[in-house]
Amino acid sequence: MESEHRQLLPQMRLDELLAELQVRLNAVLSTRDRVHALLDAVVSVGSDLDLETVLRRIVRTATELVDASYGALGVVGQGNTLMQFIPVGLSEEEIARIEHWPHGLGLLGLLIKDTRPLRLGRISDHPESYGFPPGHPPMGTFLGVPIRVRDEVFGNLYLTEKRGGGEFDEEDEAIVIALATAAGVAVENARLYEETRRRETWLEASSEVTTSLLSGADPRQVLSVVAARARQMTDADLVQMLLPDLAGDALRVEAAEGEGADGLLGTAVDASAVGDVLTSGEPRGEADTRRRPGFGPELTVPLGAPPHVRGVLVLAKRSGRLPFSAADQRMLHAFAGQAAIALELAEARRDAERLSLLEDRDRIAKDLHDVVIQRLFATAMTLMSTLRLVERPEAAKRLQHGIDELDETIRQIRSTIFALQAGPEDDMPSLRGQIVALVEGAGGHLGFMPGLRMEGQIDTLVAESVAEHLLAVLREALSNVVRHSRAGRAEVSVEAADGILTLIVTDNGVGVGEVVRRSGLSNIEQRAEGLGGTADIDTPPEGGTRLCWTVPL
Repeated sequence: MESEHRQLLPQMRLDELLAELQVRLNAVLSTRDRVHALLDAVVSVGSDLDLETVLRRIVRTATELVDASYGALGVVGQGNTLMQFIPVGLSEEEIARIEHWPHGLGLLGLLIKDTRPLRLGRISDHPESYGFPPGHPPMGTFLGVPIRVRDEVFGNLYLTEKRGGGEFDEEDEAIVIALATAAGVAVENARLYEETRRRETWLEASSEVTTSLLSGADPRQVLSVVAARARQMTDADLVQMLLPDLAGDALRVEAAEGEGADGLLGTAVDASAVGDVLTSGEPRGEADTRRRPGFGPELTVPLGAPPHVRGVLVLAKRSGRLPFSAADQRMLHAFAGQAAIALELAEARRDAERLSLLEDRDRIAKDLHDVVIQRLFATAMTLMSTLRLVERPEAAKRLQHGIDELDETIRQIRSTIFALQAGPEDDMPSLRGQIVALVEGAGGHLGFMPGLRMEGQIDTLVAESVAEHLLAVLREALSNVVRHSRAGRAEVSVEAADGILTLIVTDNGVGVGEVVRRSGLSNIEQRAEGLGGTADIDTPPEGGTRLCWTVPL
């Protein structure tokens, strides 16, 4: 019996040793597997260069390494608050039920202030715990580890609810710390890649904008290119180009790119919203403005430097996305400044072209006055001296008609000279052009085109306030011709000479009665009297109607 007991002792000792060896072997195998998993995770985290993709992959990899049910990465922004929160493990329904994401208070704020790893068996037992926002699923165990990029804390990894009901142990903490170190390198690489890509895009965009403007492209098209390139450089969801309107007291959306851009073009924007950027000439970034539904981070960049800020670029991203970085601000500020310089150079080039055009028009006007008119005038004088020598009445009549035609031609050339000297108008038609448009519009209703004669420097001498009254009187006079005259011919004459502006409208119609004459003339007379002039309407001996409206210049 004693011998049998002695035989069992070595057998039991051997079994214990084998069991212990099996445990240690399993531990070694488990450690090997976790090391392999960690190595694979490090490779996986560093395999992408898109920052937002890298961040989400870091969280997902961390949860897999330590068997956590939930994970999140909080990106630390200005003021030690969380400017972005990337969750993993929550369904779309669970995310929708959460009232708001953490802002960096309580336990998460402690990790921001004290950048050491934190491991808890129960979150609610910690004195810094604030609880969870409404709709948040319950969580117990917790492991938090900072992610450092060089000497800067980029954010924190938060892992909760270890599967199987256990707690996170020292080995879990060591693995996540190792992953966080690799994650810091991956984040830095992604940042460097994005900055390199932004610089390349910036150079291409600057070259494209400058070349387009200096080659004579329409500035409005170039503004659209600037907005599109700004969106591409910063990966924004919406870009608006705001420029002062003609009155200068508001801003309007002159170009837009991105979500809902078509509905924004031409809309007015309160200048107070970007007033400090217009005044200071410095960009302003905000992590979460919520000025437009669905949009959060915003960046406002001046177009030019004070005191000549031409407008602003307003960029926005969807809610929940990373705010615009300091690198985004610097790059876009430089790009917008270069675009503003290119716009100024383009304006200078257009001014030079306009000056060259005006010089050509002035030269043509001088040639017409000094050469053509003088020769026509000399010819007319010769014909007038010859008229006395002509004995046949028919020949004399024809000769007189030719002299009258030369006089009319001289007047028309003088009118053309004045029009050439007035210069082109880019923003709105000249007074001559508006008069021609009114007369042509009346011709469409009359069935014939009224005659039109304009003399003098109408575009130069007639002030804008007087021009408004002149056009209103001409519009009413032509309207009366269309409605009441039943005429087959009408003539319009506008002359600016000797400090007087004269408008004469005649027709060969039925004339007007006394009552109609007074009612039709009332507004016209008031406009003339308000400017210190006179108005008269009558029926000439040959019939029809004649309106004469004169005001001082």
